Amino acid sequence: MEYAYAAADIVVARAGAMTVAEICVVKKPAIFVPYPFAAEDHQTVNAQQLVNKNAALMVKDAEAKNKVVKMAIGLAADKNKRNEMSANLSKLAITDAAERVADEILNTIQ
Repeated sequence: MEYAYAAADIVVARAGAMTVAEICVVKKPAIFVPYPFAAEDHQTVNAQQLVNKNAALMVKDAEAKNKVVKMAIGLAADKNKRNEMSANLSKLAITDAAERVADEILNTIQ
């Protein structure tokens, strides 16, 4: 995925937690298509968190066939929007998650 993200200008993806976290770290403008059968519709919730912060776009799975290409072309043509999304994604990126988890574990067992 590292190379795929590096090569991408825009990412179209599902909205699982790891994917959302990765996109925040790589700061690539994204269009999320949440998996509609995910437990408790958590992928829509994940994507909506970024949409609310102007860090991503979202399209429903049932509408993706008709909308996602047009959305991607529109986003590709709008450099200001892509830059805004990248800047907003960078604010959400957690790049030291392993250290945070390790610190919590060490604090708990001490």
